[in-house]
Amino acid sequence: MEPSRKVRKQGLEHFIKFVRDLPEPNPRLLYQQLEDLGYRGQDDARRALCLMAYRHVRRIKRIYLDGVDRAEVPRKSNYLMVGPTGCGKTFLVESLFGKILKLPTALVDITTYSETGYVGQDPSTILTRLLHAADENPMLAAIGIVCLDEFDKIASGQNNAIFAGAGTTKDVTGMGVQRELLKMLESSEVVVPLELTHSSYSDHVVMSTGDIAFIAAGAFSGFQQVARRRAIRDSIGFGRNGVGGASELEGIAVDFTNDQVENVANFQAYGFLPELVARFTRIVPFRALDSGTLKAILRTDVITRMTREFKAEGWKLDIAEDVLDLIVADALRRETGARGLASTLTRQLEDVAFLSFGGETGGVVRLTVKGGAVDIAVDR
Repeated sequence: MEPSRKVRKQGLEHFIKFVRDLPEPNPRLLYQQLEDLGYRGQDDARRALCLMAYRHVRRIKRIYLDGVDRAEVPRKSNYLMVGPTGCGKTFLVESLFGKILKLPTALVDITTYSETGYVGQDPSTILTRLLHAADENPMLAAIGIVCLDEFDKIASGQNNAIFAGAGTTKDVTGMGVQRELLKMLESSEVVVPLELTHSSYSDHVVMSTGDIAFIAAGAFSGFQQVARRRAIRDSIGFGRNGVGGASELEGIAVDFTNDQVENVANFQAYGFLPELVARFTRIVPFRALDSGTLKAILRTDVITRMTREFKAEGWKLDIAEDVLDLIVADALRRETGARGLASTLTRQLEDVAFLSFGGETGGVVRLTVKGGAVDIAVDR
């Protein structure tokens, strides 16, 4: 057997084994496994993504193991997740597809990409990152997951990045990136560089996106203003008393309704090509996390990690319950969601950690609330 043919056969056998070994838990079990990994809240969004994940794996197995014709199976799904910062969008993708299903998963910041021919990464290198996540195996990459984070930042007119030469060398509107994503989100053949380079002479591989699921995520700040403005205009024919105007302020931790996100015209008004939004099978709204969910995340994740770190340094961390309430209240006030919990606690413990870590003595670090602020006492 020719060496090249032998390599291809070994690659195919490895691919088939990978697909055969893919876990296939039902959506309800996936939901519970996310809970076991520490994911809290977003019940509706979690159910939607768990069902999508199950369908993705079932589709892959039916095509590559059972030999079912592609015309007889549902088309691949692309999802768009819309919700405030710190509400668990990217964490859901990483946990579900990367940790539980162990599929090749690439999380990319879409704001670093520009239309081909401009300064910035070429959109085709999005698949290069997926290829790296699949250990350079194009067959495995072709059934993987791509998460396009900060997706809202490529809306036309929403990208405010300014740097030297921005007027002539940067696709600042984002519309060019949107156009290039159009073909990628559909089933198409894409020439993918093997390395993250701007050189057009680097090695390439041709990959099909027919089995790659794309999941976009963004906070979509100001989207509710756009939706309200359109609703008012459609209902009375013109704006009234500045309602919905540019001067109207909107919070960060806002909730989106199904009606708002299912109206493609709202996304078009926000700055997206309607045909790009139409490439997403489902648009999933995420809610701002409430105090109960934030407290559960703080207790089971942030404090657990911090306690382990202090224990490894020879210290016991003792945090009173009212301290948790104060930290959660601060996160709600600053509208930072779960992302702000760790930063608040880290800031509170920074001084004592600086003075205590790496020393020979140990003891107890107690956090309580006095006078409406966190008080820290150290007992050696």
